[in-house]
Amino acid sequence: MNIAKDAKGLVQGMAQGLMAKAVALAPDNWVPGGVPDPLIGHQHGHLGRAVSRIDGPLKVSGTARFAAEFPMEGMVFAAIAFSTIAKGRIASLDTARALAADGVVEVMTYRNAPRLSPPPAFMSNPKAAGGDSLPVMQDDQVHWNGQPVAVVLADTQEQADHAASLIEVIYEAVAAVTAFDEARPDARPAMFMGQPLHDEKGKAKAALDAAAVRVDATYRTPRHNHNAIELHAVTVAWQDDVLRIHDASQLVSHTAWSLGQMFGIPEDKIVVTSPYVGGGFGGKCMWQHHVLAAAAAQLCGRPVRLVLSREGVYRLVGGRSLTEQQVSLGADADGKLKALIHKGLTAKTPSNVMPEPFILAARSAYDAETIELDVHTVELDLLANTFMRAPGESVGTFALESTMDELAEALGIDPIELRIRNEPEVDPLNGLPFSSRRIVDAWRAGAQAFGWDKRSAVPASRREGEWLIGMGCAKGTYPYYRMPGGAARLTMTPKGASVGIAAHEMGMGTATAQVQVTAERLGLPIEAMDFEYGDSTLPGTVLAGGSQQTAAIGAAVIAAHRLLITELLEIVGNDSPLAGLKPDDVACRDAGLCKRDEPERHETYASILARAGQDSIEVTGEGPPPLELMHWSMHSHAAMFCEVRVNAITGEPRVSRFLGSFDCGRILNPKTATSQFRGGIIMGLGLALMEETQIDERNGRVMNPSLSEYHIPVHMDVPEIDVIWTDIPDPHTPMGARGIGEIGITGTAAAVANAIYNATGKRVRDLPITLDKLL
Repeated sequence: MNIAKDAKGLVQGMAQGLMAKAVALAPDNWVPGGVPDPLIGHQHGHLGRAVSRIDGPLKVSGTARFAAEFPMEGMVFAAIAFSTIAKGRIASLDTARALAADGVVEVMTYRNAPRLSPPPAFMSNPKAAGGDSLPVMQDDQVHWNGQPVAVVLADTQEQADHAASLIEVIYEAVAAVTAFDEARPDARPAMFMGQPLHDEKGKAKAALDAAAVRVDATYRTPRHNHNAIELHAVTVAWQDDVLRIHDASQLVSHTAWSLGQMFGIPEDKIVVTSPYVGGGFGGKCMWQHHVLAAAAAQLCGRPVRLVLSREGVYRLVGGRSLTEQQVSLGADADGKLKALIHKGLTAKTPSNVMPEPFILAARSAYDAETIELDVHTVELDLLANTFMRAPGESVGTFALESTMDELAEALGIDPIELRIRNEPEVDPLNGLPFSSRRIVDAWRAGAQAFGWDKRSAVPASRREGEWLIGMGCAKGTYPYYRMPGGAARLTMTPKGASVGIAAHEMGMGTATAQVQVTAERLGLPIEAMDFEYGDSTLPGTVLAGGSQQTAAIGAAVIAAHRLLITELLEIVGNDSPLAGLKPDDVACRDAGLCKRDEPERHETYASILARAGQDSIEVTGEGPPPLELMHWSMHSHAAMFCEVRVNAITGEPRVSRFLGSFDCGRILNPKTATSQFRGGIIMGLGLALMEETQIDERNGRVMNPSLSEYHIPVHMDVPEIDVIWTDIPDPHTPMGARGIGEIGITGTAAAVANAIYNATGKRVRDLPITLDKLL
């Protein structure tokens, strides 16, 4: 399979189909690129309210069941044995001792595993969910160091783990490419989501050479691994002819379809549920453990629980790839950008289409007269990399915003003022107007709240005892997405309403926000609303990724809401105060409908249903294609501010203060939004100061597969983080909101690096910024 070609064709085909579907699917009261969502203009008091998460009591009381907590009668526990070479074949595989161990029920290898088709790799089909396209335990071939070579099934987890250690494997290794520098000569142009990672406007190199002031620097970022607090897990059973999977997932519908393709059964014969997920960040997609658990359950005829160990997550679940980025900026004496060049290398595997697209932020960040952006990729025989919170933007802003800081110093201009002077009026590359861009407001408010005026422009000039003190800033940006496939079921009863959609709650507050939004739209109290999600049998194919789930659900609910009002008006009697009204004539309030300009003409939902003798009304609406992206350049933005202290003797860096000032449209729930913003910033602090997946380039093995060796921020590493926002609705999105889940990590690493330079006079261009680089 040519995954890149398939992905390009998929994206082009989707684009061609958007216009044809628009008229049929776009509701009259919200047309992409046209009339704003009416929810922006009125309130019943639910939106903008700090509502606690509705799933909070279940989680803190321990009654919320996660994927590894579903009991099943006769269940066996699984443990995986992983390969120890990067490439080759299994020459000898001895499972006799494992089979003879206490409690062992079965050992599955390529010799006895059910015959399966390869996984549909993500982006090869609208419903594809696989991390790569490699066969899963179908032959003796080894493709990366850590690939599963056997699955042990036993009566207890301890018995399975012990038996897995008894499996003896002899390999026949072949030459593998596991070193970035070794693969560098074979670099080729990169593709992302079916499109080249290359953009040009004017002659950037010539403009750079002619610029009055120039800066040029190379930045490097390492591999990163997902470390969600909940380990990847599945509980699986074949019940009659249905495969049931309790999962920790970001895309239940996609997983059901993909497994159906692999096992050769209809998608409706696979039910994937995932009511609670303990963190995802891009890593909770379909990996080999899903397939292995389902295959093992089929082989032994009993339910299977498979929970990856922390080390197993590093062996089996992809993360962020390394990058080497060169940024060159040229400006006139007043700081106006004449040239912006951002290019470099990243790595991927032959079996997936996920390079790290680090130029994405540079496409719309600044109004440079000329622009050249390019990503080349090399292929390594390692575990496939995948999406990880703000893929591209998180590491790309580190390089771009660090170089902007260097340019500000070379020009003698305040770093914030330099950025404001280069704010574009329209999208720098495609010329589209911005749907809403209030980043200057965010800069001004953030600078005042943070006390930016107290910053010294002279590096290493502030000191308290052993500690050097510095302040830095950076711009964060993340695009607005709304993926096709959003469909919602809306059910009205005399007591209230419920929304059902195959969406996901990974701790970000999706269920809470959607209850607020739908209650607001229907004029109901929050207590009268229910939200069903995390089940592949529900409508829609919404995945939790790209900070787009809220918009996708919102658009689907708009369509369902329109259908519901239409049906309600069709069943009102001639003696109803609503008789003769059309959907555009009515508004929702006080648990019912009323005439917009005559609110006394009102009837409750319960009364309408009773009048028609119905217990409920159920409709399913599909959100329109994301045509707003054809009319507007759409992005969330952030102004990031950091204060650091660096010990002059030990080189230890500490972040002492951080503030994020966000421009993300309307904030639906300040309480959950604050948590999302802070969570992204904390992840950005880890990216800046400590996170690094270390690979032994001799054999392609991850050398630090544990939280004792792969460092992430803990409480002592995180200062008080302040967040503020503009809260100005974007008129071209559902509810006026743009994504907030990933914007917090963008710009954070650069703000830290720039603050460290201000404190010490040392510019670190190679993440993470550890104390050895500051001595």
